[in-house]
Amino acid sequence: MKLKIFALCLLLPACQSIHAQQKPHDPIGESFFPPELVMQHQQAIGLTDEQKEFFKAELRKAQLKFTELQWQLQDEVEKMVALVKNDQVDEQQTLAQLDRVLSVEREIKRLQFMLVIQIRNKLTVEQRARLTELRQNEKGKSE
Repeated sequence: MKLKIFALCLLLPACQSIHAQQKPHDPIGESFFPPELVMQHQQAIGLTDEQKEFFKAELRKAQLKFTELQWQLQDEVEKMVALVKNDQVDEQQTLAQLDRVLSVEREIKRLQFMLVIQIRNKLTVEQRARLTELRQNEKGKSE
């Protein structure tokens, strides 16, 4: 009996760790559809030519901006690395640099959010329902 309790005590943290690694519920994210999902299922949801052209144009614009922001972010991160490698880290300078890094990250996230809003708004109610169904089917297969 003691051996069973001991084994259970060993397994419990492992089970908790596995449970903690599962994706948390994301009610905001569930309301939107990543561009890849829309492209992957364009036939199944019946995208029109006009919708396809709109998505392509918006994705191109976003990709250009993402590339620009990635370069900017990398530059700001390199500056941060240089600051924190000093023997004495200047708190004010480093925090100001952190603000610049976070500002670029915020702009990237804002652009991502704007893109998924545009995608969602261009889809019909029926297309959104079908994408939600397809996404749930894919989740069920991966679990």
